[in-house]
Amino acid sequence: MENINIVIAGARGRMGREAVQLVQRTENFQLAAVVDHKNDGGRLSDFDGFTGIDVPVYTNMANCFQEIKADILIDLTTPEYGMLHTKTALEYGVRPVVGTTGFSKDNLIELEALCREKELGCIIAPNFAIGAILMMKFAQMAGKYFQDVEIIELHHDQKLDAPSGTAVKTAEMIADVRKTKLQGHPDEKETISGARGAQFEGMHIHSVRLPGLIAHQQVMFGAEGQTLTIRHDSYNRGSFMSGVKLAVDTVLKIDTLVYGLENILE
Repeated sequence: MENINIVIAGARGRMGREAVQLVQRTENFQLAAVVDHKNDGGRLSDFDGFTGIDVPVYTNMANCFQEIKADILIDLTTPEYGMLHTKTALEYGVRPVVGTTGFSKDNLIELEALCREKELGCIIAPNFAIGAILMMKFAQMAGKYFQDVEIIELHHDQKLDAPSGTAVKTAEMIADVRKTKLQGHPDEKETISGARGAQFEGMHIHSVRLPGLIAHQQVMFGAEGQTLTIRHDSYNRGSFMSGVKLAVDTVLKIDTLVYGLENILE
């Protein structure tokens, strides 16, 4: 089986460390280099927790792809850099697997066009946990029958974007099968601004940020005499790695943009 050469952006982060371990333990995955916001010219093995993983560290992604043969970029950085990294990879013929959130609709349209031009696959996944993807799909199923829904997403207090990409994607999926409805009393008034959360086509989305949390979401549906709650919890970042592996294996076989891991689950 031919090796798949992988570059990881954000390897020193908590998700990135898990991704490095995934690549190390997967038979045909080969870590070629990492991209870091500092430490250009160093070696990954110089840092705590990466003993024996002797690959180069780049700060400039373009320089990395000019010098390193890469098939896949796994990007686990921040919304600030996600779009730049994804475009750079595609321009150098490298297929991105992106766990960074914060992409706008215009970003996705631009990336879709670039994928078509380069005939390369790209997978952007707001959430790599298979259970979270099933939660989203089940929520979409329920959205056909329940018009009243609120989404509560809970994450660690170092997360930069709110609401989470998973919450936004869930709302979009429900909106595809649900008629727009403004929920709550028509004369409802927030006595403290933001009390009802963000609003997406009448649905409310609430973001919780606390230390001790990892990644959690519940979708609550209500109707006359009943409620339905669909919830998923990730208790550690290892829960995301099966989805990362699935995305890496799949992105090599496609030549378009896929937004959301639910689109590649059978």
